[in-house]
Amino acid sequence: MIIAANLKTNLTRKETNKYLAEVESFVSSKNITQEVLVFPAMSSLDTHDTSIIVGAQNAYATKDGAFTGEIGSVHLEEFAIKTILIGHSERRHILGETQEELAIKFNYYKDLGFKIVYCVGEPLEKRKAGKSEMMEYISSQYKGIDTKYKNLIIAYEPVWAIGTGLTPTLEDIQEIHTDLKEKSTAPILYGGSVKVTNAKDVLALKNIDGILVGSAALYGEHFCSMIEYAQELEGK
Repeated sequence: MIIAANLKTNLTRKETNKYLAEVESFVSSKNITQEVLVFPAMSSLDTHDTSIIVGAQNAYATKDGAFTGEIGSVHLEEFAIKTILIGHSERRHILGETQEELAIKFNYYKDLGFKIVYCVGEPLEKRKAGKSEMMEYISSQYKGIDTKYKNLIIAYEPVWAIGTGLTPTLEDIQEIHTDLKEKSTAPILYGGSVKVTNAKDVLALKNIDGILVGSAALYGEHFCSMIEYAQELEGK
């Protein structure tokens, strides 16, 4: 399974180094065989001697250049980062990234061979509109995306559940993951108010290949518990 932590705009570089050391110690001592990914804040990127995959939450579709406030692939190369999160709902809905922009970014980093965690999901009004309209909305987020890319990971995140404490039922999660499996053979993670109290139930569902955890992952102990849940389930 794949257990990923999106640290968002949290933790300084010093705090991130401490966090990664804590998780790495746990992974090593428990002989964890799951794939563990951590996406720190941009200013907290560093060179890390760890088995954990450290990725970038965002980068511009360029090596470098006159793009104030952005970072390019040259900055990721400095820290040997080859993994990136693209299409997170906060970048779509708060920062206004369009599908066209996301597709350009996706294909730029695809050409560089990056592991890409690509996020899709629906706001509450689309879910309330019925399954047909909801799936049409999610399908539009695949436009311009190579669903057969070998280093692709899909993360499904119901926008209305992120940071709200609300979650779809386990049946709803399993149903939509089953539908999304028809669109791509890539691993699919669930993200949306995942926390230590519900992670094990979510991970046990059919067609769930892992989880993308936001705020709940800021507690290293909780994130390690979720990693352990995945290890236990895969061992059954």
